[in-house]
Order: sequence, then C-alpha cells, then structure tokens
Amino acid sequence: MWVKICANTSLEDALLAAEAGADAVGFVFAESVRRVTPAQVREIISHLPTNLEKIGVFVDASFGELAAAVEECGLTGVQLHSGCEAGATMRLRGRFSERQLRILKVIHFEQGLEAELKVAQADQAIDAVLIDSKTATLPGGTGVHFDWQAAHGSFAGSALRMIAAGGLNPENVSEAIATLQPWGVDVASGVEAMPGKKDAAKVRAFVENARIAARRVKLDAPVEV
Repeated sequence: MWVKICANTSLEDALLAAEAGADAVGFVFAESVRRVTPAQVREIISHLPTNLEKIGVFVDASFGELAAAVEECGLTGVQLHSGCEAGATMRLRGRFSERQLRILKVIHFEQGLEAELKVAQADQAIDAVLIDSKTATLPGGTGVHFDWQAAHGSFAGSALRMIAAGGLNPENVSEAIATLQPWGVDVASGVEAMPGKKDAAKVRAFVENARIAARRVKLDAPVEV
C-alpha cells in the first residue's frame, strides 16, 4: 500500500510524514491556501530522507514549469491535475529518463470517468491514476470523498495503479481501502490541525490505519517505483 501525505508546507510536517512511515509527501504548486514556492520546497527536500518520494502537485502547468520545478526542487514525482500541457507526460519521461520520476494523473470521479481511464491507460508515461473529488471551486483538497461503492467497479476493473484520494482521514481510510482495494491512498486536509498545518496524531493514525487495512485485504505488497 502506497501512502502519500500531501500539501506539506513546512519541513516539520514533511519529516512528520516520513517518520510516520509514509511513502511519499506532496507539495502544492497550484493556487491554494497550501501553496508553496519552489525555493521553499527545495529547502525542505534538502533535509528529507532520500527514500521518501517528493511529489509536486500542479494544475494548468506548462511542460516548462513542470520540468523547472523537478530540476530546481529535486522532485521525484509530479501529480498532474486538469489543464496541464498536452503531451507533458511523455516529454517529462523523456527529459528525466535518467531518474525514476513518478508521474501521477488526476481524474475526478464524475460522469465520463471510464473514458478518462481509457485515455490514461493508453499513456505509457503515466505510473498511476489518482481518483479525487472536486467541487465547483476546488480541483482537489476538498475534504469531501466520492462515492466509493459506485467507484468500486472502476478500481477493480482497471489495469492501472489506482490511488484513492479526496475526503480521506484516519477514521475512514480503512473503509475506503476495504471497498476500493486501491494501489495507494492520498490525504491532505484529513490530517490537518488547520489549513497548511498537519496534526501529528492524525498523520500517524492515518498511516497506521492504512497499513492495517491493506494487510486485511492483502494489499501490502512491496511498492514498485
């Protein structure tokens, strides 16, 4: 079970995620109350364990912006929301062929999901798809989960690595894993004390509960890069 603690804004919070046993931390470069600058992320990443994945989250980004952030900050992965430049995934794979850059594509759970999953599956540069919820004003980080029962078939029937996100927290992550049986889970607001500041007890409980739930449904195989 791959576990990502997203929307970190400080070294303290990123280290907390690492110490709790997360596989990855995320940094939001898009417009958000949790937005961080490349300079901030570069400084944070310089103090993080080398085996911890560092994922940049982007919305409406050009290939140039993506490549610059990966190089400047030392990111090991990118998470691409709607509006990112067409063909950016393949160009990133070519540009950073010397490193194992993890490329995640975000798809919102709504009408047309199956068609979008087919498009994602055809893109050989994508490592995994993150299924998120959204509102009229927010493309992610909504704190609202989608219909897991309705999404079960999409998760079970996909050949892609599927990551569940949107509205997860320590209390419901076990149910989400049991229902969806995803390859990974992603959380941001569900482990916060306030926007942009993590709650240590919630982060630890989320990771622990995700690991326990994964073992119950036999999903805790080694994470492949």
